[in-house]
Amino acid sequence: MKDLLLITPPFTQLNTPYPATAYIKGFLNTKNISSYQIDLGLDVILALFSKNGLEKIFNKKINPEEISENSRRIYALREEYLKTIDQVIPFLQGKTPTLARQICSMNFLPEASRFNQLDDMDFAFGNMGLQDKAKHLATLYLEDISDYIIENIDSDFGFSRYAERLGKSANSFDELYSKLSDNQTFIDDFTLKILQEKLDWVQPKLICFSIPFPGNLYAGFKCAQFIKKHYPHIKTAMGGGFPNTELREIKDQRVFEFFDFITLDDGELPLELLYASLNTDEGTAEYKRTFLIENQKVTYKNNSTRHDYKQADIGTPDYTDLQLDQYISVIEIANPMHSLWSDGRWNKLTMAHGCYWGKCTFCDISLDYIKIYEPISAKILVDRMEELIRTTGETGFHFVDEAAPPALMREVALEILRRNLVVTWWTNIRFEKSFTRDLCYLLKLSGCVAVSGGLEVASDRLLKLIDKGVSVEQVAQVTRNFTEAGIMVHAYLMYGYPTQTIQETVDSLEMIRQMFEMGILQSGFWHQFAMTAHSPVGIDPEKFGVVPIKQEIVFANNDIDFKDKTGIDHSKFSFGLKKSLFNYMHGINFDFPLQEWFDFKIPRTTVHPDHIHDCLLEDAAFSFKGSSKIIFLTKNVIAENRIKNKKKYSGTYTLLTFHLKTNIVKIDLEQDKAEWLMKILEENSVENPKRITAQQLKNQFEENFEDFELFWFSKPMQQLKENGVILSL
Repeated sequence: MKDLLLITPPFTQLNTPYPATAYIKGFLNTKNISSYQIDLGLDVILALFSKNGLEKIFNKKINPEEISENSRRIYALREEYLKTIDQVIPFLQGKTPTLARQICSMNFLPEASRFNQLDDMDFAFGNMGLQDKAKHLATLYLEDISDYIIENIDSDFGFSRYAERLGKSANSFDELYSKLSDNQTFIDDFTLKILQEKLDWVQPKLICFSIPFPGNLYAGFKCAQFIKKHYPHIKTAMGGGFPNTELREIKDQRVFEFFDFITLDDGELPLELLYASLNTDEGTAEYKRTFLIENQKVTYKNNSTRHDYKQADIGTPDYTDLQLDQYISVIEIANPMHSLWSDGRWNKLTMAHGCYWGKCTFCDISLDYIKIYEPISAKILVDRMEELIRTTGETGFHFVDEAAPPALMREVALEILRRNLVVTWWTNIRFEKSFTRDLCYLLKLSGCVAVSGGLEVASDRLLKLIDKGVSVEQVAQVTRNFTEAGIMVHAYLMYGYPTQTIQETVDSLEMIRQMFEMGILQSGFWHQFAMTAHSPVGIDPEKFGVVPIKQEIVFANNDIDFKDKTGIDHSKFSFGLKKSLFNYMHGINFDFPLQEWFDFKIPRTTVHPDHIHDCLLEDAAFSFKGSSKIIFLTKNVIAENRIKNKKKYSGTYTLLTFHLKTNIVKIDLEQDKAEWLMKILEENSVENPKRITAQQLKNQFEENFEDFELFWFSKPMQQLKENGVILSL
């Protein structure tokens, strides 16, 4: 028996748990409130994609004359699917890596339409290897089965969503309510059977559903409906990303036939108070940002005077109860950066609550999850990393920030290096000019393998209108710095922003083409602009040249239908933008004219063919900045004194040999300066929490010698900087 049952309903990710319940469980531990968590989506996928599950799928009667040729082929090969499914799933769980050779033999898995794309992309796995190629083939195999399910069994199915359309822009509850009144779907049968088993075992007092996306909404309601019918004594609550953004103006009482409570924003204090209310008289109960039914009306209660918990006090996420060895790693396309979202198990952490920039006009900056910015100290973050390594056995971390702050990333990287941790991590950023060559190199040394960030519309006019705070040139330079450090870069791309012209869309695509061709972007994703109720555009649409289509809001309110005064149908660009990007991510067809990607006439680009190349041309920086923090990153130095007889200098000099991980750097300095440098290296190693500034270094140097700048920018010192021995941050 547990006090709380935390549920993520179907479906989110196959490869790693969505972190909300783990965050909440970690907090509840600090309050001695017992809880149990389940990723119901994973349980359903494992039940469905098993021999027993596929037998149920193929036992559903179909008329071969009424289905597609692809479905007929899958049905004809059903015995092959039944034979292989219980081999493929353990392989994708990382349990049977030797099966990769059999899968790659191309005579093991049954193949349907998803395999048709292989001829175009098979070459790409020269960069990824046998295991990844096998994962990709196994992913296509699962997608073939998914296509069959969608066509013949349940049209709402998707690996990372279910009945998503019912949650998107659902200003009215009518359609979802009607669907909930229908008979159970095929997927519901799996979901509710597993849910009942968990309920009978856990016997909770309160069940809390985390609903992060529209694709979790229907399943969350269906589970709550089942609980109300069969376990009416158990209270139900909903929180998470969907209610936080979409249900802030809820009025429909029918929603509360399923959920007793809906909480908004940070869930820690609201849930603590909900738990306390279970044993409190209704009239005296305290609530934080909670909707409930009171006097037969939907009522918003926020009568607690307590403040939300600081990020330092919410505890370490706790993944206990989740079946971490059961998650399925898939590779949908042959791109190493793109695969991070679907391949591998990542511990999820957050460097800072909210966004330190908080100005982008398309973003929900009026809501607390963006608006309230609160970073966590590097020491606490790395403490949490070490605790998660101990409890999960995993050393991979995905920092799920809105935008990780560069200064905090630097401190986290240094803390990781100080503790000599071996971790792999990635995060979301803004393409700040703060990401210098030296900072990117430091991040790489600490285990950073990738970053993702919003380039949005690659147009300086529109970037200013968005208030992004970056230019295309700056993004190009930052992505170059990351790429040269060995960190992969993914760009979020946008089209259809208010007032965007067709010419700007074409020019934006050309900018992206050049960035991929230059090798400074490795992955990207285009999405069409959506106007949300809580963004500056949604709050003041006329200012941005759009006219909202008003509707009565009684359920969800986030995406707002609108008319762009330009009258352009931006959706027609979708296929061409995505097809071109798919090619660029595979490193091919950069020489295709942009017109090739579209089946309608587009204007020629006005962007110079060398624009991005020219953005990356810059003179070597020899300016001295006294406030820069200087980091020395090696202790592996051998000093050797020698006699030197040359015109410029005659006497004893010292050969310093720096043994780096992958190369050796040798420099020679006058003996006294070499001794000074060795002393500085020893006193200012990365383990020293106090970091010397360039000005302090200059002062120390000039106590013994003259002209620090001449020494600092000399060829030997430049060699050390270029090889990452000395970093200026």
